Amino acid sequence: MNRVTIDPITRLEGHGRIEIFLDDKGNVANTYLQIPELRGFEKFCEGRPVEEVARITPRICGVCPEAHHMAATKAVDAVFHVDPPSPAKKLRELLYSAFYTGDHATHFYILAGPDFVVGPTASPAERNILGLIAKVGIEAGKTVIQTRAMAHEIVSMLGGKAIHPVCGIPGGVSKGLNAEEQKRCIEIAKGFVEFGKFTFKVFEDVVLKNKAYVDLILSDAFTHKTYYMGLVDKNNKVNFYDGQIRVVDTEGKEFARFSPSQYLDNIAEHVEPWTYLKFPYLKKVGWKGLVDGQDSGVYRAAPLARLNVSDGMATPLAQAEYDKMYKTLGGKPVHQTLATHWARIIELMYAAERTLELAQDPEITSPNIRIIPKETPTEGVGVVEAPRGILYHHYQTDEKGMVKKANLIVGTTNNYAAICMSIKKAAQGLIKAGTAVSEGLLNQVEMAFRAYDPCFGCATHDATGRTLLEVRIYDHKRELVDVLKSE
Repeated sequence: MNRVTIDPITRLEGHGRIEIFLDDKGNVANTYLQIPELRGFEKFCEGRPVEEVARITPRICGVCPEAHHMAATKAVDAVFHVDPPSPAKKLRELLYSAFYTGDHATHFYILAGPDFVVGPTASPAERNILGLIAKVGIEAGKTVIQTRAMAHEIVSMLGGKAIHPVCGIPGGVSKGLNAEEQKRCIEIAKGFVEFGKFTFKVFEDVVLKNKAYVDLILSDAFTHKTYYMGLVDKNNKVNFYDGQIRVVDTEGKEFARFSPSQYLDNIAEHVEPWTYLKFPYLKKVGWKGLVDGQDSGVYRAAPLARLNVSDGMATPLAQAEYDKMYKTLGGKPVHQTLATHWARIIELMYAAERTLELAQDPEITSPNIRIIPKETPTEGVGVVEAPRGILYHHYQTDEKGMVKKANLIVGTTNNYAAICMSIKKAAQGLIKAGTAVSEGLLNQVEMAFRAYDPCFGCATHDATGRTLLEVRIYDHKRELVDVLKSE
């Protein structure tokens, strides 16, 4: 059996390697997405004051530290049995909505965008952010960069730091918003909404008007029927900061709905010897391996999953685009993996509109931003929707608030089984006996995981398109017979 290795995979957050095994005829027999690093953050938390954990766990990632900070802060609230006042919750969500706008913009334009704007099989020297700017124009490139900068401005204003915010404390936040800062947030949020409209036009012009791209989105090589999981509010609308967890089956019917503290009743984790990352699955269905379908406990939790589990968006412009996507793709649920990019920009618009709503809320400048905890700390679970999927933080402490045990299920971990399956199906659909294994073809295999915007915790992606892709071909004795490198 021959083997093809993609190592490292690119334009994601973190390290990873794809192994593609070919049968004797040259067709794809199996694939593996391996995560060869152990982070160990759960162990780092043990023995530390629980209120410190909200400042430690964001170091897991330099891309989405806001998500870890919010999940950890909510878990610490639960540990101390304290419910923050309404203005504090709104300030947290304002920060989080601004972060979401910038994060989704990063993935759509910088990580995934080059595959569509420049082309899936274009030279890697052009298939990057610089090539994208060359296609859409320097002014468009400036708009993307300015939007990201403004998102960081709000995070810095509310969180104390542009990266790794520190504002979340048990029972509230450490800093409020004054009138001058509120005015600036409103100005920025209006810019976010215009950026959302600009992004939909880019998607319409570049992707939806290109039949080859639409066919690629709808192709069997990028389709899986799975369960979906996401956070919804009391009206079953998408919510990034708070609510209950809803699961729908492969036909879109509600399978489960539970509070964050009940997650262990609904989710279990499977381990394999060839990777350090775990495979969460629906406990009531069971682990049946890396297979899709109604009988498999595999679920997905990325932007498309959030839209599939919801009954819509809570803001008008995002709702209009939500309706358009499902009408175009034939109704709910949508199983096409590459449609996740469409779902992501719908969420970008929701985040922009929600930022504006919160910035204009009269309560946002209230000085009532914290309730002092008085209960003995015990145990708590905090959940938010990270851009890449639902994020669970769970801490147990002694009576002095020192962490005895921590459990984290990060956004990408939820999707690990589905990502592996998507890579295998894309590889089987694209690599056939007698086909020359080109760099462009392998990039299309990478598009299968890139749709999930996976974050494996260490920023190693390269935006310049330099040599990062290496393909190793082995014979049936597992001896190296050839090496291909991207230029």
